[in-house]
Amino acid sequence: MVQCPDRIIASMDTGVDDALALAYLLGSADECELGGVIASYGNVDANTAYANTCAVLDLFGRADIPVFLGSEHPSWADAFIPDAGCAQFHGDDGLGNTRLAGSGALTDGAGVPGDDMSGDDMSGDDMSGDDMSGDDMSGDDMSGDDMSGDDMSVDVPDEVVSVGGYLAGDVHAHPALGACSRVNRSRSVGHPQSTMPTALASGGKRRCSVDAADGIEYLIEQVREFGRDVTVLATGPLTDVDAAITRAPDIASKLRLVMMGGTLTQPGNCWDAVAETNIIQDPEAANRVFHSGADITMVGLDVTHQCLLPQSAADRWRATGTKRGRFLADLADFSIKANLEADPALFSGGMPLHDPLAAAVALDSSLVDCFDLALRAETNTGDFNGVRGRTTGDPVGLVNHSMPHVHVALGVDSERFLDEFVERMAEVCR
Repeated sequence: MVQCPDRIIASMDTGVDDALALAYLLGSADECELGGVIASYGNVDANTAYANTCAVLDLFGRADIPVFLGSEHPSWADAFIPDAGCAQFHGDDGLGNTRLAGSGALTDGAGVPGDDMSGDDMSGDDMSGDDMSGDDMSGDDMSGDDMSGDDMSVDVPDEVVSVGGYLAGDVHAHPALGACSRVNRSRSVGHPQSTMPTALASGGKRRCSVDAADGIEYLIEQVREFGRDVTVLATGPLTDVDAAITRAPDIASKLRLVMMGGTLTQPGNCWDAVAETNIIQDPEAANRVFHSGADITMVGLDVTHQCLLPQSAADRWRATGTKRGRFLADLADFSIKANLEADPALFSGGMPLHDPLAAAVALDSSLVDCFDLALRAETNTGDFNGVRGRTTGDPVGLVNHSMPHVHVALGVDSERFLDEFVERMAEVCR
């Protein structure tokens, strides 16, 4: 009997490592049928993620794969502004400043909050626990009154604005340069409104969605049709998955999800060094998904920081002499440099393959060893609450053994994964 390839539906905030994961999936055609990609906010705004996704698929000759627009902001906010930290690790276009999708949604700005993002501004002094008190993250502080245009140098009255997962007025909220002019108004995925992303305006050769709700509906339809024979791969915030479960609760028990995000045994990678980036973007959504009853595998920093792509891999891809090879090498070069500058001790061996590892686990779960536990994402900061965005065991699960459990990856066969990844990407370069 011929075994059918795994069917994958991806939700991506397409930045550098998302693009590498996407190329890896395209190079795994014998094992994987990529049914579609939902482009969401996160590393960049949703429209940029959409354009980047289409550009990568086109580069690798897969314009036939549909791309949908997903969530444009977290479930707790009305609007989203990309964060300077993400721009540091992904470039202002999300693809290591390769400009594969054109100029990208982010443009050089002047007088924008975040212009003073020098190394001094990113020091540990700005990231102390005192700055993350519960009062700063309370519901009262998230009111529309606190989000005036004067605070943001952009007219967003009566809206709650997320800056890379932090409330706009929070000390950790550092917008990427030029991002404020691109702030997305409250166009909820629950209330669709037609749009025409720039990636669609030119050729029309791609069969893509132009409806804000279509990505969520597509996810629902796929899970209803295929059940756990389709894997939802989420490499960005869990807002898309949460929106789908909220709209169609019947899919939760049928949903198989492999997600990149969170950390259980290691520090986080956000400003406060506690939360992981994909979780801090929408902790409320993550917490709901963790408790939904879906079959979830969490591929977090516990394992991705053990999978470092060396410079030699980028050099090998570049040596192919193809446009694809140069693109993948440019992505790797950018990320290797950014990570090395951020933490020379941790990333001296190369860039962490966050999203590519999650993609590989979606195809081969034997790459990781998991610990199953009831999991929660903290949604508040303060005494007896914890720190917003942190992923930790849910203590209720200690006494209520029927609570849903998440497979948390704590061990990884990094050598096998890296060998397979580098080789498969070399093949896809040709």
